[in-house]
Amino acid sequence: MTDATARPELDPEPFGPGALLWEGMGDQRLMLLLGGALVMQVMHPAIGAAVGDQSVYRTDPWGRLTRSLTSLQTWVYGGPEAIREGRRLREMHKDIKGVDAQGRSYHALSAEPYAWVHLTAFERAVTMAKYFGQSYSPQEERRLYEEIIHLGRILRVPERMFPATVDDYWRYFHDMVDTTLESHPTAHDVLRTALTVGPPPIMPAPLRGLWGPLGLTSGRVNHFVTVGTLPPAVRRKLGLPWTARDEVRLRRLGRAVAATVPHLPERARYMPIAYRARQVARAQERLVRAMRVA
Repeated sequence: MTDATARPELDPEPFGPGALLWEGMGDQRLMLLLGGALVMQVMHPAIGAAVGDQSVYRTDPWGRLTRSLTSLQTWVYGGPEAIREGRRLREMHKDIKGVDAQGRSYHALSAEPYAWVHLTAFERAVTMAKYFGQSYSPQEERRLYEEIIHLGRILRVPERMFPATVDDYWRYFHDMVDTTLESHPTAHDVLRTALTVGPPPIMPAPLRGLWGPLGLTSGRVNHFVTVGTLPPAVRRKLGLPWTARDEVRLRRLGRAVAATVPHLPERARYMPIAYRARQVARAQERLVRAMRVA
């Protein structure tokens, strides 16, 4: 096929009701896993250098988180806006480049680190279900992973970077942890920052109230949950202690969260953009049904 007759590449279809990500991406429990996601991401030397040099996570942690959550929810609940957001993120990262403290050059749009940031989402989703919900069945994991790949296309992650299957993904993930991630100063800085901030401003009161029985201040619970939900190999690489008693406390917190969140009103269970998108989708569905009856 010549260039003159080649068809332009079609944009991926946006997500909608029925997708696992539609149900999970806006759930408030996601807030409990984001710290661990950032830690694992900045353990990649290129990402650690870029974030350490240019991010405002130290001076404005909740402002940065709010902006990240707005972008993240747009990917799943934004409809056509999700495609534009994927383009915007690529454009925003194109000038993020430099040389780290060890003389290694980095660029935010290099395929490996750009894909790693995205692909940590699957591990985080599986971990969230394991600790704070109900674990996925193998079939659900396959479906979720297919959706993560589709989301990667929306975010314009190079296609060659996607492991083909769930099993391939876990081989890729463990290889990244073993051979690429490092005990990066930015990861330790992120963990120190977690100790000094309170609970997320948008977290509903019933979830904040669960910290008390564990005897943890809000900053310590951020650190505790972040460390506890990291894969053991990541904790070992970072030199983070974690005891059997810690695991029991995390499991106890997880059971309390899993028992509480499903019974919250939808407005409290979901983040604002997700909640409004779900309302709009239901209204659209009612309108379609009404037109069919008419």
